[in-house]
This record gives sequence, C-alpha cells and structure tokens, in this order.
Amino acid sequence: MIKGKSAFAIAISAAMILSFSACGDGGSSSAASTGASGTSSSVKRPQPTDVPTACKVDGKTLTIGVVSIDEQTAFFNQLNTGIKDVATIAGAKINFVSGKDDAATQVTGIENLMSSKVSALIVDPYDMNALVPAFKSAKAAGIPVVSVDGQVADASSYDAQVGTANKEGGAELASTMLKLSGGKGAVGIVGALNSTIQIQRQEGFEDAVKAGGMTISTVVDGQNQADKAQTAAENLLTANPNLKYIYATGEPALNGAIAAVKSQGRQNDVQIVGWDLSQTSASALTAGFVKAVVQQNSFGFGQESAKAAINLACGKTVKKDISVPINIVTSANLKKYSYFLKES
Repeated sequence: MIKGKSAFAIAISAAMILSFSACGDGGSSSAASTGASGTSSSVKRPQPTDVPTACKVDGKTLTIGVVSIDEQTAFFNQLNTGIKDVATIAGAKINFVSGKDDAATQVTGIENLMSSKVSALIVDPYDMNALVPAFKSAKAAGIPVVSVDGQVADASSYDAQVGTANKEGGAELASTMLKLSGGKGAVGIVGALNSTIQIQRQEGFEDAVKAGGMTISTVVDGQNQADKAQTAAENLLTANPNLKYIYATGEPALNGAIAAVKSQGRQNDVQIVGWDLSQTSASALTAGFVKAVVQQNSFGFGQESAKAAINLACGKTVKKDISVPINIVTSANLKKYSYFLKES
C-alpha cells in the first residue's frame, strides 16, 4: 500500500511459489493456543458454510493462486488458513505467494501464477494503485481476480472485493476512546502511512474523535512493522510525557505501542485502543491498559474470498462487494474470540 510507486517501474525479484494441495492438508479445525491468562481455550474457529464444489478447469483440478502481503503477521496467516479451509472441502488446490511487504514482489507473484495457469487469483493488495495493471492483465487473460482485505483504486480491475469497512471500524474505536476520555484530551496515533487500509482506519478514527471533542497530538509512522512501530511509539511517548491515549491502526502498530508503553513503565497512565488481536494485545487487554481491539474476521476473509474465487472460476456470478463484519474485543469478551490467538 505504498502510494506513488509504479510497480512495473521497480526492479522485480522473483517470488517463491509455495504449493499446497488442499485435498489432503490443513482443513481441520483446531483449538486456540494457550491464551493470555495461561489457560487453554476450547473455543474453535467457525468452519465455512455453503462451500461450492470445485469444478474442473480445462480438465484439471481448479487451482487458486494466492498473493498475501506477508507471512509474519497473524492476520495474513489466518486469512490463508480460511482459504485452506474452503479449498479442502471444495476439492481445490492452492498456490501461495508471499508479497514480503512489497508491491513489486506481489506483481511478480501474480505474473508467475498467471504463467502457471491458475484458475483464479486471490490477492491482498499492498498498494491500491500499483497492483491495478497486474489485476487487469490477469482479467484480460481470463483469470478471475478476488481482492481481499485491501482494495485497489480501479474497481473494474477485479471481479470481487472481500473486506471490512475500515473507516467505519476506525470510527467505532473512536466511540470507545471518547467514552474513556469523556471527550477531553489528546490522543496520539501510531499508524502505517505506507498502508492504504490503515490510512483509512486513521481517517475514520480522526474524524470521529475530533467531532467528539478530542484533539490529535501527534501521528507517528510505524511503517507496518512492529520494531519500527515500537520506536515510533517510544518517540511519541517521549515527546508527549502527559499523553494518556493512543490509537494504533494495525497489529504491528498496536504491538509496537504496547511494547513502548511497557518499556517506559506507563501502563497505569496510558490507555490504548487499536486493530488486530494477537497474544501481545490479549495480554495487554487482560492487564488493563489496552481497552479495546478491533478484530477483523481474518478466517472469514479467507473463507469468503476462496468461495468467491471458486465460483468465479466455475463461471458463476458472485457479489462485487462482500462485506465481513468486525468484532470489538475487550477484556470482558476476550475468551469468546480466543481462537484468533492461534496464528494459523
């Protein structure tokens, strides 16, 4: 989601395609790993429903090419697991490519998957502009394209979009922040200014929190990487010694903010809200200084995108926009969503 770059003008390195035969692996539901409280949870992730049967494409097993943003973040791993869940039931195969947090690598991955004659593509676009030409090339070659999570600038370049209303989610967290603050004071933001999605979350939050009476003290850029987000959050706290509230726009930003607050020993005077549940944020929810986390249904993203890809590859019609609801996780309902604490 780097603005202003032309993906085809960047020197491109080859992406490694990881093959996965969905017919015999990865589809069974498993319990979440040990939670923040140290006790194992029996809550299991919901399994997909209304799964279509994969047709044969040119006499061969239907194969979905998947291009993710990275393989380090729990959200993307869970999204991939959701895709596997559906493919296992449907009888489809999957080829996975990691975008390695780089639009050019994603473009290369799409080109390689096209060359391997996949039946459909699922892409979580890193950049809203740079992926458009690659999407159009795939469609021109007769390969349906499902954009998941992120949304590219040209809606005509893809067949279906699976995602969350990011601005609205930011506004919902702003409501929580306003309740915490009574509509008074300043909030610092740990964002990711290279991420279109997280910019949308920031904008939705800022608009709502300002309308409610708060101000924005400082916005720092965590660049969608936890270590850089921690450094940015450390700088935010150092520059604003009286800051009481932080909003984080994604998992790396949230985990970085948590680490910064802990390193400065400010758990008793700083309250955080943010996006994407992890073991780190679950522990901070239990500790009390993280107050709320937006949890997108990452498994649901994968499941819905895989169903759409299979239907499109088999010549069926699907909705252009497929919305997956969000959940607000607090210390009170954390156990209910503990299956998200398992990374894959």
